[in-house]
Amino acid sequence: MRPSLVVIHYTAMATCDAALERLCDPAAEVSAHWLIGEGGRTWALVDEAERAWHAGAGHWAGTADVNSHSIGIELANDGRTPYPEAQMLALETLLAGIAARWDVRPEGVIGHSDMAPVRKADPGPLFDWRRLARADLSVWPEGAEGEADPAAFREALAAFGYDPALPIETLLAAFRLRFAPHATGPLTGRETAMARDLALRWPARRLTTPPEVQSARD
Repeated sequence: MRPSLVVIHYTAMATCDAALERLCDPAAEVSAHWLIGEGGRTWALVDEAERAWHAGAGHWAGTADVNSHSIGIELANDGRTPYPEAQMLALETLLAGIAARWDVRPEGVIGHSDMAPVRKADPGPLFDWRRLARADLSVWPEGAEGEADPAAFREALAAFGYDPALPIETLLAAFRLRFAPHATGPLTGRETAMARDLALRWPARRLTTPPEVQSARD
């Protein structure tokens, strides 16, 4: 299977060196295709044509086997610190290359928190998704004020790729973490409109894993 997704993570470790050591330790059973340090240095850790252990349990666009469909990028960041300019520039360069090599579309660049919102919050509220969208390396929805509609919100996010089986509270938290990190309170009409915009302009390509591959994974 050709990768059609890129999953962005933060390392949540004290230093980039510590993250590199862990990602290269077979006993840790965790890996990623790429690691980008705070200063922009980039390490290629797993060949992009190979499956890495970065996504874990989760769901996106109809599959629970996100690892088999994705390239994982780890950003050296503790989850509480803004991402430096040099690191973001390196990420933009890397994403542009991945898109050219594998035809990964902007809507296929997602966060770990998008496909595993119950477990993960990375790359977190300090990550600049709007910047990536301006460079056509990810997406950003528009929306006007209107009526809040939980059913329409759920349906739209499912069309974009989120797991429709998640509780509405979890879906809202995942959506806000990426698209409205400062929002609080109940679902709003504007958020419903933004979700509909995602579904209208960037519906997910449904992903499936061949039975023989899934059997090997299990």
